[in-house]
Amino acid sequence: MGLIKMKIIKGRKVILSIVSLVLGFMVAFSYNLTKQKQREVNLVNQTWDREYELREQLIKQEKVNRKLSQELRKKQAQVTDIEKDLSQEKESSFKLAKEAKQYRMFLGKIKVKGPGLTVTLADGTAGKVDDNINDYLVHEQHVFKVINELYISGAAAVAVNGQRLNHDSYIVCNGPVITVDGQQYPAPFVITAIGDANVLEASLNLAGGVKDQLVNENIIFTILKQNEVEMEPVYNS
Repeated sequence: MGLIKMKIIKGRKVILSIVSLVLGFMVAFSYNLTKQKQREVNLVNQTWDREYELREQLIKQEKVNRKLSQELRKKQAQVTDIEKDLSQEKESSFKLAKEAKQYRMFLGKIKVKGPGLTVTLADGTAGKVDDNINDYLVHEQHVFKVINELYISGAAAVAVNGQRLNHDSYIVCNGPVITVDGQQYPAPFVITAIGDANVLEASLNLAGGVKDQLVNENIIFTILKQNEVEMEPVYNS
């Protein structure tokens, strides 16, 4: 009886040990499983936090990019305005330079060279002995008519017998000679002009124009186109 009892007690201990072992295994397994799940949860949370952080950074960067894009468009608009202003200033400067050059040419301050023509005015020959010789001489008004027509037709520079004219030039007739800015020249009078030779010639040859008027006043009128005419400045500045 005592032996059976001891066996029972021993069996209970074995069973208790097995139960404890199984229970311990279950507890350990449950702990490990919980720990694994916690790690997974932490990993998911970390991943989510990282994604959220990246998303926030992306949103901030997009805002910065939009702001920079707006500033870039403003700068581009400013550059466009500046380029437009510079273009207008360049065009204005070019026009001013061109006008200044034209004024300097008119004033006779710069050397000019280019195509043009020469108009020669020579005294006519009296048809009768008792004709008035003055009716056949070239006078200052004849020279003026030619010069004015040349300037009106676009001549850049004009000279009389090599004497270049400027803004305050004067021409005075004194019998068979004319005085240009204090210099006397006898006939024939050669008026030289720089400009579009075809235009200048056409303006002088208009029906009823300068040539016809002077020929009707007994003046010998000759036109010769020149490929290149050169005039020195009236005075150096």
